[in-house]
Amino acid sequence: MLKVSVKWQKEVFPDVEIDTSQPPYVFKVQLYDLTGVPPERQKIMVKGGLLKDDADWGTLGFKQGQKLMMMGTADEIVKAPEKGPVFMEDLPEEEQAVAVGHSAGLINLGNTCYMNSTIQCLHLVPELKSALLQYPQSERRNDLDHPSHMLTVATRDLFNELDKTAKAVAPMQFWMLLRKKYPQFGQLHNGVFMQQDAEECWSQLLYTLSQSLRSPGANENPDSVKQLFGVELVSRIHCQESCEESSESETVYSLKCHISHEVNHLHEGLRHGLKSELEKASPSLGRSAIYLKESRIDGLPRYLTIQFVRFFWKRESNQKAKILRKVDYPLELDVYDFCSDDLQKKLEAPRQLLRNEEGKKLGLKVAEKSSTSKDNDVKMSDADEGSSNLARESSLTTSQDDAPVEEKQLTGIYDLVAVLTHKGRSADSGHYVAWVKQESGKWIEFDDDNPIPQREEDITKLSGGGDWHMAYICMYKARAVPMCVAPFGHVASTLREENAGNVQHQVTQTFQILNAWMVPTLIIGILIGT
Repeated sequence: MLKVSVKWQKEVFPDVEIDTSQPPYVFKVQLYDLTGVPPERQKIMVKGGLLKDDADWGTLGFKQGQKLMMMGTADEIVKAPEKGPVFMEDLPEEEQAVAVGHSAGLINLGNTCYMNSTIQCLHLVPELKSALLQYPQSERRNDLDHPSHMLTVATRDLFNELDKTAKAVAPMQFWMLLRKKYPQFGQLHNGVFMQQDAEECWSQLLYTLSQSLRSPGANENPDSVKQLFGVELVSRIHCQESCEESSESETVYSLKCHISHEVNHLHEGLRHGLKSELEKASPSLGRSAIYLKESRIDGLPRYLTIQFVRFFWKRESNQKAKILRKVDYPLELDVYDFCSDDLQKKLEAPRQLLRNEEGKKLGLKVAEKSSTSKDNDVKMSDADEGSSNLARESSLTTSQDDAPVEEKQLTGIYDLVAVLTHKGRSADSGHYVAWVKQESGKWIEFDDDNPIPQREEDITKLSGGGDWHMAYICMYKARAVPMCVAPFGHVASTLREENAGNVQHQVTQTFQILNAWMVPTLIIGILIGT
């Protein structure tokens, strides 16, 4: 075996063996191990030039103990990481929750899946969490009962706990205070807590929060829950028999999707839900009569809740039965057709702007904004009158009082963000699960303490038609667009300028008419006088 010494920079490597049966490239690999210089960077001086990778050793005439010189720059030495790998279970709980990408599950305390699924759906609303964070624990309003106050505090604490950990949370304090406020959720059967209706839990919790999160001065801070979930309805009530007619307005926190053999889609069920018959005393007939109530949406919330009316009381079995019929629902819901005429007019400008923005994303050409549309933007402040939930989601302050303010306007189009499903044949049995869309756009199935990632295309398959999970409550989030809205002072000033311009125009027209009449009269008078 031939041995040589190699000098590289200030170092000398003696007794480096050369296997002449292998090509010189193998020798370069040996030197790479010693020096860290890659073979392609090595320049080894030999007789007649540089050592090539495929050179013939026999023609090079190397001798035992010969000294070789090598030039080349070594690769940067890879340093060991300052910190070793950190496993998920070793992270602090707050960092675990961020790394997982979704909130924690909730432990079933004994037929409490109805409560767990309700909490997971409402927990996704950031505006509700912000309102709860501002709720004081020590101070309670005089007009608010103590159980409602304590249940609100427990809701706030439970929401915070879900955001701070990736481990399953036991909602013991919340459950205890829920039963204290609403004893029906504490019903026992053979010493075991009974299954309850998730929609009833949802409605009762929202009612409590609407009372506790409301400021004593409604003008200063209106009802947060009403702004988030309240749907303003205007109804026409008329009796065909007596021709009596009246109207009323109300605020509800969910729309009903009535299910019958004619209903195959959510839109059809909503249309049925906005019409109902009621029996009441007729003053003109002097007896009870059937009245038809037809409702239209007159104010939209940021989050639209829809309940599928799947349960009804079955007299034969003396219990709640379930309608298993399949009713499809969309990922994107447009409620424009269910709105009142006034609300539809107010939605036209934001909807057009939304269509323009979507057209630009698709690469379509959008017509330039006309002066008429600009006037519509300025006068959008009038659209807020009589419909507080319609437009103002957030506002941006401006430096000048009379400058237009950019605010987000609702469009009547909503995106699905949560589905609460029920599996089973009865409301008093079966199992409830929450399917919630995260901020990242991913869907998570919260089956009590077990969060499971799901595909979006599988969410709309929860429409019923069998014994599998089917949608019982759907929650949609409003799609809003920023629009410029002029403050009242600017609108008033504009109106004054328009009125002044109209007056000036009318005066000019009057003088023109007088001149047209007076000039011929004067000419005739002159001719007669001559």
